[in-house]
Amino acid sequence: MAIRTIAEYQAAGESPEIVFWVGCAGSYDARAQKITRALCTILEHAGLSFAILGEEERCTGDPARRAGNEFLFQMTAAMNIETLNMYGVKKMVTACPHCFNTLKNEYPELGGHYEVVHHTQLLNELIKDGKLKLKEGGDFKGKRIVYHDSCYLGRANDVYEAPRALLEALDVDLVEMKRSRQNGLCCGAGGAQMWKEDEPGDKRINVERIEEAIGTDPQGVAANCPFCITMLQDGLKAKEKNEQIPVYDLSEMILTRL
Repeated sequence: MAIRTIAEYQAAGESPEIVFWVGCAGSYDARAQKITRALCTILEHAGLSFAILGEEERCTGDPARRAGNEFLFQMTAAMNIETLNMYGVKKMVTACPHCFNTLKNEYPELGGHYEVVHHTQLLNELIKDGKLKLKEGGDFKGKRIVYHDSCYLGRANDVYEAPRALLEALDVDLVEMKRSRQNGLCCGAGGAQMWKEDEPGDKRINVERIEEAIGTDPQGVAANCPFCITMLQDGLKAKEKNEQIPVYDLSEMILTRL
């Protein structure tokens, strides 16, 4: 895909409508790369002019701060803010709730003031504005899909309706787990847990969560976070259900209906 960087836009004397913050998972993780491609394809289809930072993008610093390395977080954040401010970035979209939360709520105290939206919010907006038209029917129509609320989009930022509105637009049979919305259960990766060994216990959190999902008898699991998708897929492997129950990012589901 030929996605232009913001440096290329500026060299041509143009400005993109929005900057897509790809994030570490979206850049390097093979599963999350599919989400990156899906979102870029949708944005191109909607006729949105968007740019990426390319090699000028660094990690937001979220895992460092969660793990207690405040110095590394501030150093990384300061470099990102310097880059974003140099290009005069005003609005950003990201497919990772961890990046979303950090850019939106933690960068302002270091001088980074931007309008930051999660990709589910942007996609919902594009559908409502008629810039994104979905075909009738599709692979997911009437399918029993269970939705998992990610912590950093849900409890941390109160974004519950946009992802569900997308599922409604896809005509799925949406089922909710007992623990959802404000009472949603973490997938087990937040707070830098993704990067450390398990602590002693009887069961991994992602297995606990996926058991709850399997209990709804779904044909698929919908999520909005690369961390959650990894953890949910690992949980399904542990239960030997990964062949029967796929895990989708909402952008991948929308892409099938364009």
